[in-house]
Amino acid sequence: MSKKTVSDIDPSTLAGRTALVRADLNVPVENGRITDDQRIRASIPTLRLLTEAGARVILLSHLGRPKGAPDPAFSLAPVAAHLEKLLGHPVRFVPVSVGPEVDAAAAELRDGDVALLENTRFMAGDTKNDPDLAASWAALANLFVNDAFGTAHRAHASTSGLAEAVEARGGEAVAGLLMARELRFLGDALDHPEHPFVAILGGAKISGKIEVIDALLPRVDRLLVGGAMANTFFKALGLETGASLVEDDRIEVARETLERAGERLLLPVDCVVAAEIADGAQTKVVQRSHVGKGDRIGDIGSATRDVFAREIADARTVVWNGPMGVFEVDAFAGGTVAVAQAVASACDGGATAVVGGGDSAAAARRAGVTERITHISTGGGASLEFLAGDALPGVVALTEKS
Repeated sequence: MSKKTVSDIDPSTLAGRTALVRADLNVPVENGRITDDQRIRASIPTLRLLTEAGARVILLSHLGRPKGAPDPAFSLAPVAAHLEKLLGHPVRFVPVSVGPEVDAAAAELRDGDVALLENTRFMAGDTKNDPDLAASWAALANLFVNDAFGTAHRAHASTSGLAEAVEARGGEAVAGLLMARELRFLGDALDHPEHPFVAILGGAKISGKIEVIDALLPRVDRLLVGGAMANTFFKALGLETGASLVEDDRIEVARETLERAGERLLLPVDCVVAAEIADGAQTKVVQRSHVGKGDRIGDIGSATRDVFAREIADARTVVWNGPMGVFEVDAFAGGTVAVAQAVASACDGGATAVVGGGDSAAAARRAGVTERITHISTGGGASLEFLAGDALPGVVALTEKS
């Protein structure tokens, strides 16, 4: 990677140095309890490296979408308590993200201490990339570590703006261990894949992924498409899709993609359908050519699972983003779980698999195969934009290696 990382810094120079760390601690919180701490756990290696070297760490993160004003429902206080348990180290929570209280907390830090500031998005200027807000954070330190890959595709004050502000003051802006790992695995999968290279795309819509398809088609040996986005391809083939979700304004794009892709793009051959997508719905498996006018397609069928599993089994590199159906509903989760198990089995056989997107990561956890998959990305939108070949502002703004 051409950007400098925290691993490139001599650990002996970190003692007594204040490091601003932008982490992605945007985790689900219900009644003050963290229900999925994957992103918090992913931030631990960078925090340990810094604190064990004696750095004084000031953590920034967002949580949810509080619309630029303080909202107790989106406070990072529960995250601070959970992080403290995982880190095995005190974490001071500062209930604001800028101002005299933050300055005082920063001045009181000792070597190896950690402070977590309140939700950056309580400040309207964060998502607007306000240079004054970025400068107020930059004044706290001359080292910025961006470990928030999940927000790297956004030009916010706490990501790219802060990197630029720290560099403008003569400091460094480097990638954290998680950020570096994400970029390495995604970059290697795109630029140096071992063949056969199989990509799996799912989710609701083509519109968010057509650029990814365009970027992947010249590289992959097979592109497997599932989820509701497959319905638009079915429509492009002249097939009945019943009452299923279809993007009518993307049918022509789907038709052109099918012509260009040829045999490399595989669509489901059968589907799980029901009158409604809901718990307790009565389902049946039908061939894709036998979908009824009142049917709603909710998942890939058993024959498709077998076809996809064979393609995945032969792969040496796998990239997967998006579920194969409405996997939040038990009746339509089987296809996504089957793909997760197939990807894990390929990894068991020596393949490299990169799983991106919150839904795909959740599917891997549901299937109980998380530990068997090479790399599960913490960034859904960021991984998609990376796969599409887009520059990520949070990465672009980092300091180049000498």
